[in-house]
Amino acid sequence: MSRSAVTNEIGGEGSRGDDKAGTICRAIRRAIVERALRPGDRLPEDALGERFGVSRTIARHALGQLGSEGLVDLRRNRIAVVATPSIEEARDTFDIRIELERLVVKALAGQLDKNQVATLREHVKAEHSARGGSEAASIRLATEFHVLLAEMTGKSILTRYVNEVSYRCALTLSAFSRPHSSECAVNEHGQIIEALVAGDADNAMKLMSNHLEDVAERALLVAPEARGRDLMDILAPYAEQVSEPPARKLSRKR
Repeated sequence: MSRSAVTNEIGGEGSRGDDKAGTICRAIRRAIVERALRPGDRLPEDALGERFGVSRTIARHALGQLGSEGLVDLRRNRIAVVATPSIEEARDTFDIRIELERLVVKALAGQLDKNQVATLREHVKAEHSARGGSEAASIRLATEFHVLLAEMTGKSILTRYVNEVSYRCALTLSAFSRPHSSECAVNEHGQIIEALVAGDADNAMKLMSNHLEDVAERALLVAPEARGRDLMDILAPYAEQVSEPPARKLSRKR
């Protein structure tokens, strides 16, 4: 199929959140963050197409996008699997993320308006509520906090890179980390917000660095657990939940 035909079928390049390929991408990203999908899990085009009610062409386009983000490995014979990062790649990813997010808080220190502060505090409140409940929700909310901060800078390139590297870090933690503990992370998120409100850029950058270093230290090499579930079952909860990025929904409440 020609590139123009593919573009027509997926609804045009750069289309909005209701773009079918984008819906698949968001579902898979969220499933990775929540550890429903793990490194090495296969992502057949036909199964994705059936689950989301789209053609294999659209599913292939979505997998290509995820491949460019480092979340999916595209192998021969059109076989796609969730990527498996090496320890070296994991360390590099976290080093890059730390520097990017230091830029984020530097840009935001003393610049947040009342609605933005309220949105961030509301998000941290949701993180507190998730503690002791669903580990998947806790992990997702922790990732979304960082994406939300990046979006508030209004810097599109910085936001894009933070978004991508956050999901790659989530994949790393899925591959190597100990069970998630949210208590410290939520408290650290609150401290970062207070430093931003106070306009203390140096402290905000220090807090962010320490926070992400602590997250990186949880990336210990352990064997991934055996998987027995079918892809259709794994993605079923996500097919109806990803019409719009969650962080953007929160920011609209401002």
